[in-house]
Amino acid sequence: MNSEREKKGACADELCLDLDRKKRCGYPEAIYAPGKSPELLLRAFTELYESGNHALATRVTQQQIEHVVSHLEEVIVNQQAMTLRWMNKHRGEGKPRSRQPLIITAGSTDRPVAEEAAETLRWMEYEPKLLFDLGVAGPQRLLQHVEELQQASVIIVVAGMEGALPSVVGGWVGCPVIAVPTSVGYGASFQGVTALLGMLNSCAANVFAVNIDAGFKAGYLAGLILQ
Repeated sequence: MNSEREKKGACADELCLDLDRKKRCGYPEAIYAPGKSPELLLRAFTELYESGNHALATRVTQQQIEHVVSHLEEVIVNQQAMTLRWMNKHRGEGKPRSRQPLIITAGSTDRPVAEEAAETLRWMEYEPKLLFDLGVAGPQRLLQHVEELQQASVIIVVAGMEGALPSVVGGWVGCPVIAVPTSVGYGASFQGVTALLGMLNSCAANVFAVNIDAGFKAGYLAGLILQ
């Protein structure tokens, strides 16, 4: 049951935050920024922080960034990920850093989605390691990191085009592989649909797929696996 303060502060005008979510689900509500005014996003961040939570907003615009940062100096901006993150310094909590998530991209154009996954994991108090540009067009690049892959507890693989990289990674490791299709590629990639279907049809049993460009979902699932 929410406190009276939560009931009053969380639902006013357009804003109705789920401040009880951390108690139910382990992590607070993240804010999907599209369609929200900069003022409303600022209110959401303030309410989350004052309720003892970390705050995360995804798919933010430059206008939203400028407005929030002008009021909250400690907010962390990741321009590539299009995220804002505000870590509550009063929580005093932490996760075992020995379990480090690994994020891999097939190409450098997949990096924004990978960065969104990374910012989500940081919001969950994990520090991921990122490896870029290891796609199947240059298989020797992945082979250089096989030993490192096999040390991971969970791996996020971000790929567009035909989406083949998660299956290749899955064949080398014994941990869950979260496949993230991206909307990168020429016409027949259908804005990521081809990669998504390839990942759903992966012959590697440890691979499972999330939605197209869904870096947040991949990061969140990785954090839950590590927990």
